[in-house]
Amino acid sequence: MMSKKRIVIVEDHPMVREKLADLINAELDLEVCGESDEASHAFQLIQEKSPDLALVDLTLKNSSGLALIKKLGDLKTKILVISMHDEANYAQRALSAGASGYITKSKPSEEVVGAIRKVLNGEIYISEEMTSNLIRGLKSREKVSPRTVQRLSDRELEVLEMIASGSSSRSIADSLQVGIPTVETYRNRIKNKLNLQNAFELQNFAIRWLRERE
Repeated sequence: MMSKKRIVIVEDHPMVREKLADLINAELDLEVCGESDEASHAFQLIQEKSPDLALVDLTLKNSSGLALIKKLGDLKTKILVISMHDEANYAQRALSAGASGYITKSKPSEEVVGAIRKVLNGEIYISEEMTSNLIRGLKSREKVSPRTVQRLSDRELEVLEMIASGSSSRSIADSLQVGIPTVETYRNRIKNKLNLQNAFELQNFAIRWLRERE
């Protein structure tokens, strides 16, 4: 019998998780051996199951997919990120954290399966556009604007995205499960790194940044 590659799905939306499981289990050489919707359980599950690959979303229940990827660094399991987040802003962060690939949920099913196979084969998977962007970025790194979001930490980028969506400090604090003073610290760090003078400039920058991504 053919030995199947074993995959754990880490995704907080049940419907998406179910569709991914159906897609993977339909392949003769792939199978889902576990599912989780949050980081701590996913880490324990991956330790227990030792899958060949973990398919990880960046937005999880009460946790961050990027934090999970970093925590999984000492394990042998390969990681492919599948996310709704813009590849241009998150792929490099995911790869730096330890992932071997990044694909968006908007891609066709056959591309998702292709990405899974590529990562299982020990290769890196990102889109051709992202490959070009990374090469251009390396060539012009010295010209990067001081306002670039690449200066931000993973958590600061999350906060900027929530600010752009109109979330209040209270709402951000609840989402991240931290106190409001912690959120204000993140806001101040973002302003300092992006050379923004006040909350109004921060809000305007966040909104413009979000519109440029769309």
